[in-house]
Amino acid sequence: MFELESGTLITLVTILTAAVAMILGAITPAIVEGLAVLKALDGMTRQPEAADGLRGTLIIAMALLESTAIYVLLICLILLFANPLLDRFFPTG
Repeated sequence: MFELESGTLITLVTILTAAVAMILGAITPAIVEGLAVLKALDGMTRQPEAADGLRGTLIIAMALLESTAIYVLLICLILLFANPLLDRFFPTG
């Protein structure tokens, strides 16, 4: 095999970790949002008089679920562009 420098290895692992985190961070909220919409629509068809309350609750729940994906994106961007591991293991000064 071949040897990698430790800086290259840390960068490679960081990029792979960010990629996996973005994949899981996008798929998981999408699945849960779909299930939430399914249950809300099911409840609206069973009890049309409760549709207004369910709609408001659904919008709040969707916003909270989507914020999870945004937090994952934020962490991945920090790992990719402001990598704290490189400064910790390889001080520049």
